[in-house]
Formats: sequence, C-alpha cells, structure tokens
Amino acid sequence: MSNLIVILDVLIVSGVVVSAVLACHFEKLLSSVIALGVTGIFAAGSFLLMHAPDVAISEAAVGAALTPLVFIVALKKIRGGDDK
Repeated sequence: MSNLIVILDVLIVSGVVVSAVLACHFEKLLSSVIALGVTGIFAAGSFLLMHAPDVAISEAAVGAALTPLVFIVALKKIRGGDDK
C-alpha cells in the first residue's frame, strides 16, 4: 500500500510541475488559463493524499474552478471574445 501512495504522489507532483510549465509556455492566454486550472486539480489531489480533504475541497473550488473562470471572463471582456 505504501508503494502505491508513493507512486501516486510522484505522478501528482509531476503533473503539477508539467501543467505549471505548460501554463508558462503556451502563447495563447486561454490555453495558459486552462493549464492553470489543471495545476489546481493536481494540487487538490496532492492535498487529498496528505489527508487534508478540507483543503483539497477548497483548492478544487478556488484553484481549479473559480480562478480560471474569473480569468476566462476577464479575457473575454478585454478581447471581445476573440483569442490571440
């Protein structure tokens, strides 16, 4: 069981790193915002593995749902609906 937890932890941490690098690498802002939301999902999974379900729920709600939503609405209002 311990090996499974270690494998999941390595996968989640590598997912956080890869999605964060992709968020910085993408040229289109909408793609970067989506990658930021994926980073929040991986962070919520990491909190679940650390036995902190309350923090995981908060991270999933704010980091993976609310923040990307606010960024997407702001992008649509600034650019009038078109993406770079």
